[in-house]
Amino acid sequence: MTGHIYRDVILEQHVRLFRGAMDAEFLFMDDNARPHRANIVDECLQSEDITRMDWPAYSPDLNPIEHVWDMLGRRIAARQPHPTCLPELRRALLDEWCNIPQDQIDNLILSMPRRCKACIASSGRHTPY
Repeated sequence: MTGHIYRDVILEQHVRLFRGAMDAEFLFMDDNARPHRANIVDECLQSEDITRMDWPAYSPDLNPIEHVWDMLGRRIAARQPHPTCLPELRRALLDEWCNIPQDQIDNLILSMPRRCKACIASSGRHTPY
């Protein structure tokens, strides 16, 4: 993904519209991935008056979706037979996404206070999660 794609697909088509539906307290959370920090992204967020949450440099632990992506990746890797073409991969991803147990997602969400405390205790550096 590039900064241009992130701006055009994620920010323009989703975040901007979602922000419009929220109150003035809207705070946008992304991480320090290179496309998220591109100048074109900063300019877009400023032009839309979207405030970005400060994000510790080494803290992917604070974003639960990263752990969901990991679950999804492990489920795809465990499939037999492995997807061999893009249409098969697309079907497998949709299939596995729908089959991630809701209690696993709930547990991730419930772990967030503990993860945040661990991140603060480590001054934003690596945590054991």
